[in-house]
Amino acid sequence: MADTTVSLAVRSAPPAPSQAPPGGPRGGRVAAWIRRGGLSTLVIALPMLLCFGLFSWFPIARAVVMSFQFTNLVTAPEFVGLENFTYVLSDPLLPVAVRNTFYFAVLALLFGYPIPLLAAVAMSEVRRARGLFAALAYLPVVVPPVVAVLLWKTFYSGADTGVFNTIAGWFGAGPFPWLQHPDWAMPSLVLEATWAAAGGTVIIYLAALTSVPPELYDAAEVDGAGIWRKIWHVTLPQLRPVLFITLILQIIGTSQVFTEPYLFTGGGPANSTTTILLMIYNYAFGGRGDYGAATALSLMLAVVLAILSAIYFRTTRRWSTT
Repeated sequence: MADTTVSLAVRSAPPAPSQAPPGGPRGGRVAAWIRRGGLSTLVIALPMLLCFGLFSWFPIARAVVMSFQFTNLVTAPEFVGLENFTYVLSDPLLPVAVRNTFYFAVLALLFGYPIPLLAAVAMSEVRRARGLFAALAYLPVVVPPVVAVLLWKTFYSGADTGVFNTIAGWFGAGPFPWLQHPDWAMPSLVLEATWAAAGGTVIIYLAALTSVPPELYDAAEVDGAGIWRKIWHVTLPQLRPVLFITLILQIIGTSQVFTEPYLFTGGGPANSTTTILLMIYNYAFGGRGDYGAATALSLMLAVVLAILSAIYFRTTRRWSTT
């Protein structure tokens, strides 16, 4: 009877309160985070975070401040408010640069977007020497951009003895004013830019094609599908997420074109190849030396591209995942 009374007393006794960790609940979470290796992870990541903040976020914050200042990085900066933005927006060359940048982006999409995809699909069908073809396709990416542009500049000579005009002469055409005429200059720049950048995209598509299940192609062959039907009904749907990513990357990249117009024509002839980034360069390093106007135009371009990217990803979210 005594044992039964003791056991009932033990069962009815309230549970002993658990001891709170030192420092309260927050201190317990910190201690658990340290035990899981959070502190060591932070120590390892801290140098990378400092470098990223110093060389990436600090210049962005500094550019935002400079866009509201008149500064040439020599004299003391002067706060001017929105004057830099109004100066840029009232520049009569800005609509020309926007139109040229848009023209370059459209031409680059028409030529530079499908060519790497077709080349990657063709290489994936090759049974032998696929690595050699991939290396040849990637070779232009290895060439420094300045060297490539200067090399193509000699090819674009408007004389009859120029490389491209000589080749055109074999077929009874030409000579063509590649870089000397406003109507020919921008397509010439797009041709070189496509040659220089297509190799990297080809490698991306080749890597993505390895993830396509071979059973899909086998089933398509059983159904009597030819090469084009297999590409349309099997390859393209399987590559849809990669295609959407490379499309927005190419739009952003072509909107920031600078090397080709700067080295090929300097924005000429007759401002036919003046782009937004070339205007930014001229603001900063031209005769005016106005870094405030340059950063103001840079911020406007960044905001436009950010809005365009947000709209693009929101619009294509369902298409890129289904």
